[in-house]
Amino acid sequence: MTRTDVTAQADDSGPGGYAAARLRLLTEGARSGPRLRGELAELTDGWLAALFDAGAEGHVGVSLVAVGGYGRGELSPRSDLDLLLLHDGGDDKAVAALADRLWYPVWDLGLDLDHSVRTPQQARRTAGEDLKAHLGLLDARHLAGDRALTASLRTAVLADWRNQAPRRLPALRELCAERAERQGELQYLLEPDLKEAGGGLRDATALRAVAASWLADAPREGLTDARRRLLDVRDALHLATGRATDRLALQEQDQVAAGLGLLDADTLLRQVYEAARVISYAGDVTWREVGRVLRSRSVRPRLRAMMNGGKPVTERSPLAEGVVEQDGEAVLARTARPERDPVLPLRAAAAAAQAGLPLSRHAVRRLAATARPLPEPWPAEAREQLVTLLGSGRPTVQVWEALEAEGLVTRLLPDWERVRCRPQRNAVHLWTVDRHLIETAVRAAGFARRVHRPDLLLVAALLHDIGKGWPGDHSVAGETIARDVAARVGFDHADTTVLATLVRHHLLLVETATRRDLDDPATVRAVAEAVGTEHTLELLHALTEADALATGPAAWSSWRGSLVADLVKRVAGVLAGEPPPEAESAAPTAEHERLAVEAFRTGGPVLALRAQTEPPAESATAPSTAAGPEPLGVELLIAVPDQAGVLPAVAGVLALHRLTVRAAELRSLPLPDGVDGSVLLLDWRVAAQYGSLPQAARLRADLVRALDGTLDIAGRLAERDAAHPRRRGVEPPPPRVTVAPAASRLATVIEVRAQDAPGLLFRIGRALEAAGVRVRSAHVSTLGANAVDAFYVTRGEGVPLPGEEAASVARELEESLRG
Repeated sequence: MTRTDVTAQADDSGPGGYAAARLRLLTEGARSGPRLRGELAELTDGWLAALFDAGAEGHVGVSLVAVGGYGRGELSPRSDLDLLLLHDGGDDKAVAALADRLWYPVWDLGLDLDHSVRTPQQARRTAGEDLKAHLGLLDARHLAGDRALTASLRTAVLADWRNQAPRRLPALRELCAERAERQGELQYLLEPDLKEAGGGLRDATALRAVAASWLADAPREGLTDARRRLLDVRDALHLATGRATDRLALQEQDQVAAGLGLLDADTLLRQVYEAARVISYAGDVTWREVGRVLRSRSVRPRLRAMMNGGKPVTERSPLAEGVVEQDGEAVLARTARPERDPVLPLRAAAAAAQAGLPLSRHAVRRLAATARPLPEPWPAEAREQLVTLLGSGRPTVQVWEALEAEGLVTRLLPDWERVRCRPQRNAVHLWTVDRHLIETAVRAAGFARRVHRPDLLLVAALLHDIGKGWPGDHSVAGETIARDVAARVGFDHADTTVLATLVRHHLLLVETATRRDLDDPATVRAVAEAVGTEHTLELLHALTEADALATGPAAWSSWRGSLVADLVKRVAGVLAGEPPPEAESAAPTAEHERLAVEAFRTGGPVLALRAQTEPPAESATAPSTAAGPEPLGVELLIAVPDQAGVLPAVAGVLALHRLTVRAAELRSLPLPDGVDGSVLLLDWRVAAQYGSLPQAARLRADLVRALDGTLDIAGRLAERDAAHPRRRGVEPPPPRVTVAPAASRLATVIEVRAQDAPGLLFRIGRALEAAGVRVRSAHVSTLGANAVDAFYVTRGEGVPLPGEEAASVARELEESLRG
């Protein structure tokens, strides 16, 4: 389409023709992509040029310039127009009038406009003071008017940029780092900002600016495609929402995916992550090169001449066979022969990580292009180098990313392809599946001195979620993959069995500790049978903590650690030949006894509130997870004479007082000294949703009223919800209630998984009471927005429910939660 055609189509006499043409283009034209952006920019160019020509009235020494994204011709459907009215300073009134004739039609159409009116000298001065303004001018493009004026500004701005590069580029790097710190990394976010997040469009623009400085250049392979992909997604997002937004919100992802012709939202996110990863890696390489060039320039030329006859001395320190350090990177030695040494990629990666150095991009590219594949099973050295790489701690991450960028990881571990860039639609997880696996290995490296076989721990950390790339239970699928990978890597049969067990049961300890009654012998026996040996238990304990720490802050706490440590201690005893103690023999603490006796004496509830900042004393052997005590909220102990309705009453009172339940346990406590009767003891960890905690006396007063039926909890909660309805976001999956088979011989275990919400425990407790069952103990755990609760229930006479009755109770509870 020529400018003449565009001008005619846009009807240069006013904005109406342009608006109609723009609407046709966005509704009937090409799907999101370079063609749409190009045609939209060309259409807009013609309209603005016509406005300029009509308003300039023969005035010379003035031009209209597109800058920033519009200057690059990257005009998405709802992008703002970045415009500069450039003039030579001759007639200020005429320029002001021309500006009005340009800006007002843009505003009349409701388009966002970023505009300025400057002379070339003013533009250069502003660029010198404002880095972002300078970046925008690097993409200046002439639209109308005095072409020579625009060309002279472009030449001057580029010259200024190149002359000032040693000063401006470090500032640009800091700007990129600050933005990534604030917005997060695009390649891991569930609702990413396509423009501002690290690895997004802003970073891609920064790499163009580095290239324009002539000081260094970004890797070009895949960078253009990655940038185009993010722009395509932004186009589709603008078309789907009708808004100028760069945030890919969860509720928009299915529609954006459909607009791009993709299978689903996961496919969309994976493509976004892959593009962001390319840009991020290119940024890492480019900024290292900038730093190297600036450091070399800081050495006086005269000194360099003295050192080596006019040539700078290049220091090369050996790191491993075929690997040396040079200019702060691990590179291949001159004598290295990747085509003859199939272990060299792993050796180079391990040496780099051990030295805390990045692996040179040129080295990785050469290894990817020439290294022979490893024989199967791998030789012992290859296996040892993999373990060394995984055990190097934090430096492992950047080295692994370098290997991934050139496809070496999937060549070494073909199963990796299914988890690469795979999103995890759970707010608890900070990372994609593949990045989580590496983060788990990083965390596990810190526990290497805690286990007898750190190599098995590290490989299990790398593989524990490898089954997430397959349908079904990822632990079951992962066990099969782990056996295959372990055999390929060269582990013997016994070690392969241990690795498969660790992957299959990597969630066993934390799920059991937080959802099961540890005083029930069946709980401990089931874990012991699954684990098999004390050595495997030791490894599983370390893997559990590493996995949780790598997931995110919501997945681990000192309290969870103490529960897991308690379970491990009990299971270790069974594996050593000691029988698990019977449930009735579990002794209450002195405080528990005091509260129980007082509740029995007074005939009403007794409460105790205290801050909980460290694991209980009896769990002091729990591994430390932080430099200091970790706040766990407040511990609320409630003792109440055994009666019906205690669980919904307590849960309802806490909900009315806006207390979030982080964890809860309920158990029946026999009275000491042979006193007939029992007391229910509820041990809760609670935190105020906002404000301070209510006084214990107020909680007790409301609990007394709830138990005697004078406090209408359901009505009060319904009134509050009606007055302040919760904002609805993405529709959560429906609740799921199941019966855990053979989990206990003393009770039936009913598991509830649901979206956490105020009053959820109250609704569960009320439904269980209505079903006529008795809650023997409850184990409540909240993980992010998900509640995962286990209830040990019996008939009135204290025996487990028959199979059909248990299934019926589970169905009724699920229906009540769905209602």
